[in-house]
Amino acid sequence: MSGERGLDGRDEPSRSTDDHAELLSELDSHDLALAMDLVEAGDADALDVAGGDPEAVFPQSVASGGPTETGVILWTRVSPDRFDTEAPLGVEVATDPDFEDVVYDGVVTDTDRIRAHDYTVKVDLDGRLDPDSEYHYRFVYGGVASRTGRCRTLPRADDSPESLRLAVLACQNYLNGYFPALGHVAEDDVDFVVHLGDFIYESDDGHFKGLGSYEYEGRDLSLPSGYDRVRTLEDYRYLHRTYRSDRFLQRALESHTLVAGWDDHEMVNDVYWDSRTNAPAGDHPRGDDPQFMTELVADAMHAWWEYMPARVEYDPNGESLQDRFVLWRSIEFGDLVTLALTDERLFRDPPREAIPTPDNVGPHREPPGRTMLGDEQREWLIETITESETTWSVWADEVLTIPFRLGSGPLSVYPVQGGWDGYTRERQRISEAVGAADVDNYVTLTGDMHCYVAGYQQTSYPGRVTGGEGVAQGDRIGVEFMTPALTSLNAAEALHLTRGLRGRLTEPLLTRLVTAMNPTSSSSTATTGVLRRRVHARRLHLRRLRRRQDGRLDGRREVRRRRLPRPRGRREPAGRHRAVSDR
Repeated sequence: MSGERGLDGRDEPSRSTDDHAELLSELDSHDLALAMDLVEAGDADALDVAGGDPEAVFPQSVASGGPTETGVILWTRVSPDRFDTEAPLGVEVATDPDFEDVVYDGVVTDTDRIRAHDYTVKVDLDGRLDPDSEYHYRFVYGGVASRTGRCRTLPRADDSPESLRLAVLACQNYLNGYFPALGHVAEDDVDFVVHLGDFIYESDDGHFKGLGSYEYEGRDLSLPSGYDRVRTLEDYRYLHRTYRSDRFLQRALESHTLVAGWDDHEMVNDVYWDSRTNAPAGDHPRGDDPQFMTELVADAMHAWWEYMPARVEYDPNGESLQDRFVLWRSIEFGDLVTLALTDERLFRDPPREAIPTPDNVGPHREPPGRTMLGDEQREWLIETITESETTWSVWADEVLTIPFRLGSGPLSVYPVQGGWDGYTRERQRISEAVGAADVDNYVTLTGDMHCYVAGYQQTSYPGRVTGGEGVAQGDRIGVEFMTPALTSLNAAEALHLTRGLRGRLTEPLLTRLVTAMNPTSSSSTATTGVLRRRVHARRLHLRRLRRRQDGRLDGRREVRRRRLPRPRGRREPAGRHRAVSDR
């Protein structure tokens, strides 16, 4: 496609067999933080607890993540001031918080690797724990025990759990507020925490704040490089350390096992893959320098891996990025839920610069082959969703999947071009595949827009956003729930409309207008958060409802918000499940 729509050709995908080659080469120079080996705790002194301040020894506390049927990954960081190359690090796992029934203990002795990875430690317990079980764990170093964490394993593949409760999080800007919502997450009765990304923001100067943003005491950052945007591995490490020093965040990660993805701010804002230079690019002062951006993204991945207890597949001998580093993965919670997580940053084509009118954003205007996921990941996603045998099929998708319009008719625009409105051809392929497979109970969990939205997934939508003229309303194939930001800037805050009379007047008016512009979204919940300061988190409760002998559904008393009406033409068979969304 030529220059008038093509960003000097950037709209036109250009694929080659050596895509990501420079990034792979850069990753080869990094000693990535894989889980460390444990040895049996033959030295009883390594597990002796003499007392002391856990915050002084473990300043970022503890976390668990990457659940399997028989294990989790445990994480901590030792204070550099307390680190001793001769001292082993003990790990204990028990069925009770007092550690009277210890089911596993071990010692990490590779102190050189601990120091090399910013004093972080990851221990993989896969194969050592029982399925569908809750455990308590702690680290012990120099006689001081960490705070006690709580972790959970997955049910067996053939188990039939009654329900699954997920706390779904996204977009936590340290400079733009405090994290008390995570304190509520810590106390809530959820099984796992799913983080869709933007765990950190890559600036120390308020670059991602707005006109209505406030200053918050104690929320100061100063990057080691001296720049106001990240430049080095130490900058990323500093951000992760600082965010993880927040006590609310610590409590949430101590209390629940994490399933972690990423979005753009773990690297740089609006990062994408520029196939012309075979390098990442994005919103950064040096975003047009391919060598710098390749090194920077490798540093970002390095730090993310050190600080996240994520079960990410890594094969250092892989010939392509897809073969070597696989963030995209699926998790099965018995026969109840299949959760698919995707990587929507390392394979996406550049954004389009055409004005996003209904005529310009349709797939018929988009070059063939343009992608957000890449061919291999897209086909994996379609196969995972359409061939799943669990009752619920859930896609943890970092960015908005359903169309989002401002305006009416030909005067509309689709402003969220970083979401799937900017990649309509690939969205259509995924939606049509899901519709053709007649997938029941299909749910997408999204973030990124810093508001909360609920709407219907459809095979097509009115207007040209899914094709040429006269496109009819498609079949409903699922629902989408967008979780709001923890603290990140939303539209109301950017326009200084969050408080006082301005907020009280504009919120109901614009909420109704935006909802009317997007009829496939539910008017009871869609876009209300666009004008609220923040709602912090969404809890998704997927549960098994059984029919009583009188034909009515049991368990309705547990529903905490009004359900979306069921799509027309589909009956709910006995034994099916229904989504319950709690803020």
